[in-house]
Amino acid sequence: MTRTWTTARSNTFSKTVSAVISTFLLLAGAQPAAADAAPGWMQGFPPPEERTIRFTDEDYFAGDKLRWTVCHFRELMPTAGVRNGTDAARPLSYALDPAIEEVSFQPTDGDAPMTWGEAFAVNRTDGLLVLHRGRVVYERYAGCLDETTLHGVMSVTKSITGLIGEILVAEGTLDERARVGDLVPELADSAFGDATLRQVLDMTTALDYSEDYADPEADVWTYARAGSPLPPPPDYTGPRSYFAFLETVEKAGEHGEAFGYRTINSDALGWIIARATGQSVADWLAERVWTRLGTEREAFYTVDSIGTPFAGGGFNATLRDLGRLGQLVLDEGRLDGEQLLPAAALARLREGGDKAAFAKAGYTALDGWSYRGMWWVSHDDHGAFAARGVHGQTIWIDPIAEMVIVRLASHPVAANAATDPTSQPAYRALADYLMARPSAPD
Repeated sequence: MTRTWTTARSNTFSKTVSAVISTFLLLAGAQPAAADAAPGWMQGFPPPEERTIRFTDEDYFAGDKLRWTVCHFRELMPTAGVRNGTDAARPLSYALDPAIEEVSFQPTDGDAPMTWGEAFAVNRTDGLLVLHRGRVVYERYAGCLDETTLHGVMSVTKSITGLIGEILVAEGTLDERARVGDLVPELADSAFGDATLRQVLDMTTALDYSEDYADPEADVWTYARAGSPLPPPPDYTGPRSYFAFLETVEKAGEHGEAFGYRTINSDALGWIIARATGQSVADWLAERVWTRLGTEREAFYTVDSIGTPFAGGGFNATLRDLGRLGQLVLDEGRLDGEQLLPAAALARLREGGDKAAFAKAGYTALDGWSYRGMWWVSHDDHGAFAARGVHGQTIWIDPIAEMVIVRLASHPVAANAATDPTSQPAYRALADYLMARPSAPD
C-alpha cells in the first residue's frame, strides 16, 4: 500500500499544528528540554500576557510550563468525559505512616543512598499515593496537584486500554487469535490486517512506522497531524483522524517475532474495542469501571477532530481515583465482595508476555521483563507489574507486598530511564518495609 497524501511544508502549517504535535509526542514518549518549574503561570483574571499559556503556544507542554499544563489539559484541548455516576464516592481507608518518608534505598545509578522524602522532590513528583492491604499509608501532593485535581497520565493510558482489551478477551467478546482485519475491516489492507489481537495487545506487531522524533519525516509526525483537532491548512490532504491514519500503516517484517513499543497499537486496540462493544473506550470505561469504582471525580480523555479518545496517551484522572483503579487490579477485579472485572483478565496480565520477544527491543534496564496487555511485567520475586508513562507517571502493583503505588509527576525528562534509578529501588524498599513492620490495627 502506498501513502499518497501530501503535507504542507509551510511555516504557517508548522506553527498551526506544532502545539498539537508537541502534545502527542510528549504523551507518547518524546523528550522536552529540561527546566526547573516556575510558579505563577495562569494566575489572575486575566493572567498577565507574559505568564499566559495557550494551546497554540509551541512550548505550552515544555520547559517551565510543564508543571501547570499536566493538570490543565481540559482547559486547553477538546476532551471526552469518563463519567463517575451519581453515587457518593467510596471512602478510602487511611492508616498513614509518617515513617515512610525516612525509608531509604540505594539508587541503581550509583548515587548516594536516598530516602523516600528526598526522592519525591528529585523525581519532580506532583502526587504520590501508596496503598497497603487496601489502606492509604502515604499521600503527598506538590506542583499543580491536590486531592481534587485531574492530572494527565500519558502512556499509563495504554495500560488502561490494554486492560479493557484483556477483559473483553476473558469475557469472550473478543478472540485473541482473531485477525485485526476481521475485527475492523477498514484495517484489512493495513499492516494490522493480518496481525492477531494478541499481537496488538502485546505490541509484537511488525509495523513500518517510525517514532524517531529527531527525523522530521518520521511517521509519528504525520500521526500527530492526523490526530490534531485544529483545522488543517487548505493544501493538506492527509488523514484527519487517528482511525484514518491507522488505515495507512504498512507492514515491515513478521508479526509476533519482537516487541516494539509503538503508540499506534493502542489506538488500533481502541478501534477494535469500539467496534466490538459499540462504545468508545471512554464510554466503556465509564460504564464498566468508573461509575462502579466509587471514584471521586469524572475522568477524561483528550480527543481528535472527530471526538475519538486518544487511547494511547490521553487519559486524565485524580491521584486517589487512580489508586482505586490500581487496588482493583491488585484485588483481581473484586470490590466489596463483588467481581467487577473478570479475575482471568487480571491473572493474564500478571502472567506476563514473551520475554524473548521483549528482549529484542533492547531495554537493558528492564532485563528479564516482558509486556502483556500493554502492562510492563517485571517477573521479579514479588511479581510486580506496572503501567508506565512519560515524565514519571506510574501505577506500580506488588502482589506479594499487597501494595499499590501511584505516582503523578512532571519530570522535565520524558523517558522513564531518567526516573527508574530512583524509582524502582524505592518501590522495592517500601515493599520490604511494609512487609516487615507490625500489622496495623483494624
